[in-house]
Parts: sequence; structure tokens; C-alpha cells
Amino acid sequence: MADSSGQRHGGGVPRPGRGHLRIYLGSAAGVGKTYAMLNEGHRRAERGADVVVGFAEAHARPHTSALLDGLEVIPRARLEYRSAAFEEMDLDAVLARRPEIALVDEFAHTNVPGSRNSKRWQDVEELLDAGIDVISAVNIQHLESLNDVVEKITGVPQRETVPDAIVRAADQVEMVDMTPEALRRRMAHGNIYPPEKIDAALTNYFRSGNLAALRELALLWLADKVDEGLQRYRTEHQISGAWEARERVVVALTGGPEGKTLIRRAARIAARSSGGDLLAVHVTKSDGLTGADPASLADQRRLTESVGGTYHQVVGDDSPDALLTFARAENATQLVLGASRRSWAAAMLTGPGIGSRTIRGSGDIDVHIVTHAQMGRGRGLPRRRGAITRRRKVAGYVLAAALLPVLTVLLAVLRNDLNLTSDVLMYLTAVVLVALVGGFAPAVLTAVAGSLLLNYYFTPPIHKFTIAEANNALAIGVFVAVAILVSSVVDIAARRTKQAARANAESELLTTTAGSVLRGQQGLSALLDRAREAFGMDSVTLLECQGKMGPWKVIASRGEPAVTRPDEADVEVPVTDSLTLALRGRPLPATDRRVLGAFASYAAVALDQQQLAAEAKAAKPIAAADRMRTALLAAVSHDLRTPLASAKAAVTSLRSPDVNWTAEDHDELLATADESLDRLAHLVDNLLDMSRLQAGALSLFPRPAGLEEIVSSALDNLDPAARGVTVDIPESLPEINVDPAILERVIVNLTENALRYSPAGQPPLLTASSLGDRVELRVVDRGPGIPEKDRDRMFVPFQRLGDTDNTTGVGLGLALSRGLTEAMGGELTADDTPGGGLTMTVSLPAAAEPGGQPEPGQRERESAGGSSQ
Repeated sequence: MADSSGQRHGGGVPRPGRGHLRIYLGSAAGVGKTYAMLNEGHRRAERGADVVVGFAEAHARPHTSALLDGLEVIPRARLEYRSAAFEEMDLDAVLARRPEIALVDEFAHTNVPGSRNSKRWQDVEELLDAGIDVISAVNIQHLESLNDVVEKITGVPQRETVPDAIVRAADQVEMVDMTPEALRRRMAHGNIYPPEKIDAALTNYFRSGNLAALRELALLWLADKVDEGLQRYRTEHQISGAWEARERVVVALTGGPEGKTLIRRAARIAARSSGGDLLAVHVTKSDGLTGADPASLADQRRLTESVGGTYHQVVGDDSPDALLTFARAENATQLVLGASRRSWAAAMLTGPGIGSRTIRGSGDIDVHIVTHAQMGRGRGLPRRRGAITRRRKVAGYVLAAALLPVLTVLLAVLRNDLNLTSDVLMYLTAVVLVALVGGFAPAVLTAVAGSLLLNYYFTPPIHKFTIAEANNALAIGVFVAVAILVSSVVDIAARRTKQAARANAESELLTTTAGSVLRGQQGLSALLDRAREAFGMDSVTLLECQGKMGPWKVIASRGEPAVTRPDEADVEVPVTDSLTLALRGRPLPATDRRVLGAFASYAAVALDQQQLAAEAKAAKPIAAADRMRTALLAAVSHDLRTPLASAKAAVTSLRSPDVNWTAEDHDELLATADESLDRLAHLVDNLLDMSRLQAGALSLFPRPAGLEEIVSSALDNLDPAARGVTVDIPESLPEINVDPAILERVIVNLTENALRYSPAGQPPLLTASSLGDRVELRVVDRGPGIPEKDRDRMFVPFQRLGDTDNTTGVGLGLALSRGLTEAMGGELTADDTPGGGLTMTVSLPAAAEPGGQPEPGQRERESAGGSSQ
């Protein structure tokens, strides 16, 4: 996979005479970057190019070293630092040689102090400025922007980094890819590291999960760089339409219950295209009053991220415009919306909805309208307004102003064909239409104006505001009364509809919130967020009075500014004698206060649940201690009696006057008593240490110490059977910051356990290596191993995992070892031994070096941690 756009990304057009940079990018050491770099050098040389090797690190790999043959290698410069000799690229020699192409390995390497440049990439910049093309290699973990991410994945900090902009500016970046399984096989065959470092690498940095994550990082970084070049090309050529080079699916979320359906549908659409992206977006109003449920949005965000998408939030008062602006900025190819919740009548009155307006402006972006079970059901609490909206009232006045003149002219033309009764009915129809559109006030105005028009134009005497016949006066009076009554009925119906919609929204809001609180799914903060959104307030605070007259304590608060006393709030609702719900933003009508009272009750329940959860959490250690005591009594009932009985029997026999013991029998009985009492002392020490660990009362005295000395002392305390243990502790390991006596006990426990299960002729191996700022000690056995599902249980006190041999103890060894290790700031983990068996790894903090500066040879010592390129 390569980016070879032919442009210097981030740097514009190449300057005349400046060289070109090609970089081979890898996910980890050993994927073949140096091999590919040398291979490319041979290919260029065969085509007649002048190629030299400025610096290449073969790491004693025979296949890589073989590629150096046939290429001119510039001798390295030797530098002295702290009485040690180091080799670096001879930059001056390469510049003096002035080849067409220079092969320079390890792009992120830190030069030895005293070199012209502190970093090798700065050396490369000088070569490029001199007009020399450079081919180099770098691993993904050395990119500055990914440094913390790689450390989280692997646990190994990377001290050698290169700015992303430098790598992005390369003319070509090509990825040398290899699957984690193939890379681990290459490692196991000895093609990457020497044999003594293979086990450490496979069980640490080169775990399958680590390699898969690093590979994904490298692929995504390169894909983003390719996309960066594509976007630059589109900008330079003024291309505004969507290019479907990669499917980008945007799904619009409102926080409603249909959100999960939309996310899953959008994820399926994105999955149909290899490498498709999913982007979820929520549009908030500029005033922040969205009515969306924060808890629902949080759930939908987690769902989006779980299916590989990203979540975004944009601000815009025009939702369709905001959606389309975001989609075009992300070069989206498809947009997924939920079907409208509005009824057909609401759509007729208020015009096209968000979906229709989005489709109208989408251009070449495909828009999917997804149906769902929640169509027609709102989630927000409607703001309390009049029965008829201002927009409808304005529409009613406009309709009346337009309809009455037109109707009057039409009836005047038909004067000879219609009588007064027909005229009255026509004006009554106009009043009804205006009432349906604008409500009571425009309809009454229409009725009054219509009666005047009827009187002036159609009631004898015409063109006068007098009525000659009583019958006509009665007709006009009935017309006005009927018109007012009809207007009133329409207005009441609209008001009842509005009230019903609000009642339905209140019911749904309260039911959903109550269910979430009772099920414990919605915390106190989320509940306050929901109240703030539903009532359109700036902040909601739950206050507790510490005494009869105060002071007040803020239990929980959402929004700004927070309220610290009830008298600072615009609305306050008592919850209990000591709790008050205080809101700031605007006064609330009585109907809203009724619903707010229910929220206050829910807040009290949520607070009780929160306090009960805290009490339950605090009770867990007590319950665990009780279980520990019960298990202790059950476990030691036999194990304490056995050594006591053996010792007592031996001593009683020795004291018996009825038997004359030979010297040999006498010594054997003393040895039995001594061995039994030693076992009893060891058991009691373990029990006491486990008790101290549980109580947090274990005293530690950490100091810098050498691991080799501690291991040697621990093996001296073991039985003669431990003489067969193989020990491989490098002398170059840094000191560790531990309590030597405590670590010695851990090593004794782990080695005894390994000896117990190791087959004859295959003694355990104790080996160690340095990984970043940690030192790892591994106790390796070739026994039966432990299934992965049981590995957590093996560290629980009083567990033998089916071992019925009570002479081996009460099952405290591994539990105590892990507790002691963690007390020293370390970790104890169990892994499979390659080829069969169990490897116990003790990871401990290395002692800080004086001055805090890494040695120039740090990279070589950390090669098992993947920092070697």
C-alpha cells in the first residue's frame, strides 16, 4: 500500500534541485522495511542510478545482510560518548560523495550527543537540500502523534519519535505489511531477534493483539495521508462534488429512540463497501434547547463507536443546512435520516420537514429516509404556548385580508343570480376557513368585517349601512353569532389538541424517566440533564440543607451557572425536608411546576440509589474479608493440624521413656519435627502477609537493587531440587526499585510452583529483560500449563485448581505473590509458554537513572520491546 502522489505533501511543489524522499512504513520491527529499502536500492542501481548505503541496520539478520552485497556502503562515523564508542551515519561523507540516491535506515533514530544534528531525519533533510534522493524506513510507533496511543497498547514508551509533518511531507510513503501471525512465526524462527530475546518479545510487545492494533494504526494513518492528498487535489482543481473513492455514511441523530435503528442501518450501509466510514452527527440549536435526552445521546454515541464509527456534534439553527454542510465537509457519499415524526396534517400546515428539505439540497449525496417504530412520537416536552401558533395567526389574518375582497367582488358579479341567504352562507364559509387556519381572533375579525360587507353591498338599501327589513337584520345577526361560535369551537379544538399533545409528551417523559430511575439505568446527573433540556433551563441543581438554617451543599448540578442557594434560583421545588431542586433560566408556569415536582421526586430516588450503591461498594471489602475468613478457617483446618501433629508426634516419641532410640532414629525424629515446624512457620507467615495485604498494612522498604542478586538469594532458600533451575539474567539490566526481601519471597513462591509441575529433565527457566522503564522477570516451565479461562481464578486465595494434594499448602502462594508484586508497583501475569507450559511474568519498575537521560545505547537494550526498526 503506497501513497505516491508525486507531490511533497504539506510542502507544496518541490524546490528546484531538492531531492525526493521515499519512506517505507511498518507496523513493527521485523516486517521487512530495511529489506524493502535495500531491494529498492538494488532495483535503482540495476537501472543505472548511482546508489549508496548511507546507513543500514541489518540487526544480524542474514537475509537482510545479504542485500548489502553489491551496494556501495559509506563507512560509519565513530563517536565517543561517556567512555563508550558509538557508530552513526557519516553525513559529511555522504554529502561529499553526492550520490543520486542514498539509503538511510531508521528515520526516527536519535543521534549520539556531539553529532551535527540531534535526529537522523534532520540529517536526511540536509541530504534532500543537497539534491540527493533519500529512501528511508520508519515504524508507526515512532510517529509523534501516535506515541501515547502506542504506549497505551503496548505498555512501552517510545523515546525516539519523528514529527508527523516530516513523514507526511515525503514524496512517497509505502507500507510494508505483514499479518500478526506471520510476524510471530518469523519471530519464533529466529529471523528477527536472537534466541534469548524471543520469549520476552512474543509474550510482551509481539502479542497478537498488540501487532493487530499497530497494523491497524499504520493502515489508518496511511489511508488518512492518501485521503489528505485526494482532498488537496480536489481543492486545487475546484472539485466540489462527492468522489466515491471511499464510502462515507453520515447518520443524523436527534437523541430519540429511533437513533439505534438508524445507526445500525447506516453501519450496514458503510460495511457494504470495504473501508467505508460511519459518522454520526447531532445538530444542536444555537440556544442549546434541543430537547434531546443526554443519556440517549450518550448511549447512541457508545453504539456508534462500538460499530467502528465516530460521533460529532455541530451547532446550527437550520438543521438541513447544518447536516449538508457537515456531510460535504467530510466528503460524505450517503446521508441517513429517520422518517419524520410529524403527522400529515402538521406537514400540510407547517410545510416541508427536515427530510424533504435535506433531499432538496443534497445534490449528489444519496439520502436514505429510514422508517422506524417511533414515527409520529416526539420525545421532548413541548413548550407551553397558545392554542394557535403565531405563524398560524398571521396566516389567518393574511387569508382574511385576501379572501374577503375576492369574495365580495365575486358575489357582486353574481348579484342577480344569488339572494342574501346564499351571500350569508358564502361569508360564513370564509369565516370557517379563516378559523381553521388562524383560530379565534382572525375569525372574529373576519365575521365582523363580513357582516359590514354584507350590510353595505348586499342588504337593501345597497351601499348604505342601514337595513330596511327586520328579516335581513336577523340574518346578519345570526351570521355574526354563528361565525363567532364556529371560531370558538375551532379554537377550543385546537387548544384541546395542543393540551392532549402536551399531556402525551408529559406522560411519555415521566414514564420513560421513572422507568430508567427505577431500573437504575439513569444516574442523578443524567436525570438533571434531562430536566434542564425538557424545561429549557440554563442550569439545574440539587441542593441539600446541612442544618435548619443552612448552609446549603450542592449534591449535583448540570449546566451553568450553578445555583448555590435556593434564593439564587428562578424556580425551586422542595424535594424533602432537606433537599431542594433549584433551576435557573426562566420562570415556569404552574403546569410545568407539576411535572417538575415529579422530576424532583425522581431526583430523590436517584440520590437514594446513588447512596445505596456507594454503601454497597463500601460493603464489598467487608464481605470479601468475611469470605476470606470463612475460606481461611476451612482451608487451615487440615493444613495447620498436619505439621502440628507431625511435630508433636516426633517430640512425644523422643520424650517417651519406654523406647530406647538409636542415634539414627533420634536424628530422623528431630528432622521430622524441624521440617514440620518449618512448614507451619511458612504457612503462618503466608497467612499473616495475606492478612496484612487485605488490610493494607504491609510495610515495604523499596530501594534500587540488582535483580540477579535477588534471584540468587531466592534460589539459595529453596530445596536442593532448585539446583537444576536454569537462570539467564543479563548483567546489563538496570536496577529495579523494589523491596528485596519481598521480591525474594515472590520468586521463591513462583519457582516452587514451577518446580512442582515441571517434567523430569526439563527444569524451569528464570530469565529477564528490560522493556522501557520496566524490568520483566519470567519464570518459565514446560508443565501442563493452565487453561486461559482459569488464569484469573488461579490468583484467588485458597485455590488449587483441582490439586487435591494438601501437602502442597492452602493455595496462598500465587495470590500472595500477586499481592506482594502489586504492593511494589509491579504486575504478575500468566501466559502460555511457546511449545507448552506456563510462563509467570513479574513486571517491576526500573530504578530511575541519575540525571534521567537515556543512554545512547538505550535503543539496543530495548530491541525486544519493538523499538528497533
